[in-house]
Order: sequence, then structure tokens, then C-alpha cells
Amino acid sequence: MKPAIRAILIWAVLGGAIAVPMAVAMTSPLLAWRDPIYIGAGVAGVVALALILVQPLLAGGYLPGLPLRRGRHVHRWTGSLLVAAVVAHVAGLWLTSPPDVIDALLFTSPTPFSAWGVVAMWALFAAALLAGLRWPLRIRPRFWRLGHSALVAVVVLGSVAHAMLVEGTMGTASKAVLCVLALMATAKALIDLRAWVLVRRLRS
Repeated sequence: MKPAIRAILIWAVLGGAIAVPMAVAMTSPLLAWRDPIYIGAGVAGVVALALILVQPLLAGGYLPGLPLRRGRHVHRWTGSLLVAAVVAHVAGLWLTSPPDVIDALLFTSPTPFSAWGVVAMWALFAAALLAGLRWPLRIRPRFWRLGHSALVAVVVLGSVAHAMLVEGTMGTASKAVLCVLALMATAKALIDLRAWVLVRRLRS
């Protein structure tokens, strides 16, 4: 396959994987009687899930036109956007229903998707904090990669579980495709980065 055609296909698949769930969510009848803050919180959640797919693609240099070095530079900016999207998602839910958010944060909510979302959120904050402290604390690259990769794995698994358990606006099929692609992209990036090599060396 010619590089140009391959590049077009990759960007088309990525664009479709993000655009379709977003379109389904924005046109969902479940939003008919919701206030703008709740709708904004929902959109922020969809954006966050989309960025979870994009992040490993950038980190691994898999996107055409964004080789490894440039992709990782963009990865840092989209990581900040991901944190902002999650904060907006939680803040919007807090403004519309504070008791539900408190129950979720305290792991006392009766809905199982809440716990997965909270675990993923704290793992994301920890991954972002670790990324921000990498250079000031002079963390060795191997240890930083292992810690960041472990936290990212928790973020992705928790976010996918959270999204799939929520009966919300995204639609089951489009949501499932986005989640599967995020899992596949993350798994490939982690395998290629070989973060587990350090674990083997520490054991030996």
C-alpha cells in the first residue's frame, strides 16, 4: 500500500472513531431535557475518551505526519487537554448533582461505573503529575517509563470499564469501537515501549 493512501486511511479511521460517537452523543434523545451544564459534562467525557485513544498513537509515533519525537511533543499537550476534559466532566456533574459525585469519590455509589471512573481519574492525575515532575526530580528514564506506563494502563482500563458500564448518550456500538481501539492502541504502545523490561531486570 502506498504511504499516502495508508496515511489517509489511518487518519480517516481515527477521525471516524472519534466523530461517530461524538455525533451519536450530541444527537441522543437522552439530552432532550438536560440542562447545558450536564450536556457539557457529557461532551467533556466523550472528548476525554477520544483523547485516551489519541494519546498512545502520539506516544508511539504511529500517526502519519507525526513521527516519534514530534508525536511525543504533541502527546504532552493532548495530555493536558485530557486532564482538562476530565476536570470539566467531573465539575459539570458536580454542579448538576453534588451528592452523586461525593458518593462516587468516596466509593459509596451504588453504580459500579462510578468507581471505575474515579480510579481512572486519580490514575490520570498521578500520571500527569509524574510527567510534570520527571525533569525537576531527575527521575531515571527507565523508572519514569515504568511508572507512567503502569498508571496509563490503569487510566485506560478504568476509563473503558467506566464508559462501557454507563448507559449514556454515546451509543453502545460506537462506544464499544472507540474503547476497543483505545485498548489496542495502548497495548501496542506499551509493548513497543517495553516498559516491562525493567520489571524483569529488578526481579533478576
